[in-house]
Amino acid sequence: MVELSVITINYNSVNHTLEMLASLSRSFKGCSYECIVLDNGSVVDESVIIKSNYPEYEIIRSDKNLGFAAGNNLCLERATGSYLFFVNNDTLLLDSSVKDIISHMEREKKIGAVSPKIVFYKPENTLQFAGFTPLSRITLRNRAIGFLEIDRGQYRDPQPTHFLHGAAMIVRRDVITAVGGMPEDYFLYYEEMDWSESIKRAGYELWYLPFMKIIHKESSTVGAHSPLKKYYITRNRLLFAKRNRTKAEFLMFALYFTLFSVTKDITVELFKGRISNSASIVEGCIDFFKQKFGEKSHI
Repeated sequence: MVELSVITINYNSVNHTLEMLASLSRSFKGCSYECIVLDNGSVVDESVIIKSNYPEYEIIRSDKNLGFAAGNNLCLERATGSYLFFVNNDTLLLDSSVKDIISHMEREKKIGAVSPKIVFYKPENTLQFAGFTPLSRITLRNRAIGFLEIDRGQYRDPQPTHFLHGAAMIVRRDVITAVGGMPEDYFLYYEEMDWSESIKRAGYELWYLPFMKIIHKESSTVGAHSPLKKYYITRNRLLFAKRNRTKAEFLMFALYFTLFSVTKDITVELFKGRISNSASIVEGCIDFFKQKFGEKSHI
């Protein structure tokens, strides 16, 4: 068993994956780690390209896009590390400070999982994540601490976070044993928030540990304003509420969300001429109430 298993997923983005793996190879020299890469149903089998560049890593291929959670869970079956580092392929690792995170988690056994400091690729040195505030019980609103602030070291102190960030999560193996892998009904978006809730219910703490800093290119696979993203965000927000709120709280959320939030989002998209986005929002609501989860059926 190695100390750390690095897990990442490639989907029609081999150049991003190769750049991330290059940063990993440079930064993690001297670390005890393994790396498992899944080519998750890319149109062209990109696992061959990745394997030719990084024969020392385990590269696997799924002919079908399994989604974020199921893809990570497939890699997890092959991982042997005491700690699991789930990291997006559109990130860049800067140094070997993951060792400091593991050392901290070794001392603080109550910490089940952490996310590091995350900054955007562009604009440079602009924060994406320095922790999350809690979700409100009814509207499910929260914020990413430090979002769009210039990183001047103002979030240098470790602190608990209410949720992990899906771009980079380091999870103790004991947590996987206790709660299982990521929930697969979501397919894309919200699965790491649901997983965070499960980890907390199992008695573990989640922390933001800024010992490590990574760069995130954000939405390189699914466009920031794509119909696909609108569909999954809409459907999965309802699914998250159903799985993590009482029946009364879910009913109040569903009324608020469908009558106010969705109506507003559709109006904004129509005003901007993004008719397909509006249709995807409606479809996301309909599919939730039809209990159609997993991959969108006609991608």
